[in-house]
Amino acid sequence: MADEKKLVEKITSREEDFASWYTDVVKEAKLCDYSSVKGCLNYFPNGYAIWENIQKNLDDRFKKAGVQNVSLPMLIPESLLQKEKDHIAGFAPEVAWVTQGGGEKLEEKFCIRPTSETLFCDVWQKQVKSYRDLPLVWNQWCSVLRWEKTTRPFLRSREFLWQEGHTLHATYEEAEERTKQMFQVYYDFVTQDLAIPLVCGKKTESEKFAGAEDTYTIEAMMHDGKSLQSGTSHFFGSGFPDAFGIKYLDKENKLHSCFETSWGMSTRIIGAIIMVHGDDSGLVLPPRIAPTQAMIIPIAQHKEGVLEKAKELLKILQDAGIRTKLDDSDKTPGFKYAEQEMLGIPVRIEIGPRDIENEEVVVVRRTDREKINVKIKDLPTQLPIILEAIQKDMYEKAKDFLDQHIYSASNMEEMKKIGETKVGFIKAMWCGDSHCEETIKAETGGFGSRCIPENQEHISDTCICCGKEAKHMVVWGKSY
Repeated sequence: MADEKKLVEKITSREEDFASWYTDVVKEAKLCDYSSVKGCLNYFPNGYAIWENIQKNLDDRFKKAGVQNVSLPMLIPESLLQKEKDHIAGFAPEVAWVTQGGGEKLEEKFCIRPTSETLFCDVWQKQVKSYRDLPLVWNQWCSVLRWEKTTRPFLRSREFLWQEGHTLHATYEEAEERTKQMFQVYYDFVTQDLAIPLVCGKKTESEKFAGAEDTYTIEAMMHDGKSLQSGTSHFFGSGFPDAFGIKYLDKENKLHSCFETSWGMSTRIIGAIIMVHGDDSGLVLPPRIAPTQAMIIPIAQHKEGVLEKAKELLKILQDAGIRTKLDDSDKTPGFKYAEQEMLGIPVRIEIGPRDIENEEVVVVRRTDREKINVKIKDLPTQLPIILEAIQKDMYEKAKDFLDQHIYSASNMEEMKKIGETKVGFIKAMWCGDSHCEETIKAETGGFGSRCIPENQEHISDTCICCGKEAKHMVVWGKSY
């Protein structure tokens, strides 16, 4: 037990210092670390394996929604960016430029993609001529570069991994429907596969994506009450396509504008998994995306038959499609337990001489350390049931936390008091004026607008800031 205690002591308590706890978990679980390129990360096997499963599960959902994957260049000519002024203005402070190639100064400088709307439009300009060419529903998995001033593992780095979907449609209605469809895909993926409950809706005018008409967002509440924007879907209207001269001929040979959407989710969602589910022992990973779902730990493995039975069990579970590993190292069982918990592996399976004699194993759940005796012959069928129960329990626990940390305020004094004494989100009415939005954020110490939920509640008749007639109920909160 001394080894176990020593390992856990490396992690600061969440309640003592949440920021240090987060850094400790990322470091001790060996997920990622800063590289020699300032502000950029090295993703280690433990961290990248989580991203691989996120990518696989999300990509499966994309394909069911009719999405096709492509790959476009990482460099964007400056002339392309200039075609959409609002877009480039929104990204200008974060753009990194390439001005030299092969020792020679370039005639035209290139930016390293911060996002790829302009590149997709450049391709579509050459491809789209007729209504028969539409719709185009594309996505690419890649990295992007944004010259952030402050960085933090997964949450904000200069280069990060993501997927960016881009679609082109013949009608406004079809594009708007696709925007909402992909927003729903994100919601289903995060709630179902990541066991993270969400607050979601439209962004305000000042918070929406540069160049978009509408931005839909999913917002997750972290353990410290702050929000993490976890995925966004944008409706661009015809602004980008018109700027690039993308038109199509209909059945009557009449020329029409096209309508565009884009949507993205990045590796910052791993930060959400850590901060929603983690505890003072380390990671707690949802079974559906955990790289290792079960770790077999042999007890008294030096005794005859123990290791052999553990290896036999490993093959049985792997053949059953359960992502399983065997820890047959010479570390003590206590250290192995702590390491399994640190990595967030959903269950450990203990097997020793007495278990073999009884033809059973002990399954220990990571979430609550509940011990379940399971007959070896029943394990391939019972373990998936246990894993799904853990998945459900993780969502319910996080949902309870979210529900208990959403408050309502009908005036500024009430909102300020909640902000000073509690952590979480605040629901309050708003007139729609950006000046009031800025004032609310300033006077409450950082509670900005997170979203305008589709399901509107009527808290009061007037704006919490100016007292004029309210147009929306808004969820406000501090954010990463």
